[in-house]
Amino acid sequence: MVRSLEGLVLAPVADQAPGQVGTRTRFAYHEKDGEIWAEYAGGDVVRGHLVGTRAGDRLDETWEWESQPGSGTSVVEQVTERAP
Repeated sequence: MVRSLEGLVLAPVADQAPGQVGTRTRFAYHEKDGEIWAEYAGGDVVRGHLVGTRAGDRLDETWEWESQPGSGTSVVEQVTERAP
């Protein structure tokens, strides 16, 4: 059985460019019926939201900005502290 992301807090393992997510950013994940969403904040980020999907046991951390040009792939890990 695939583990739900509901309630998990994830953080990037490395800092990105200034003004973007970094190791102090926390993502609070939610999941229902294959839909994924998260709120995130911390470090240089005041507030952000993401939405996505997953298939099977793979969480695809490939992303694309909707508000500006740019895309990338994030490497994240579970952390024990709460999201801001």
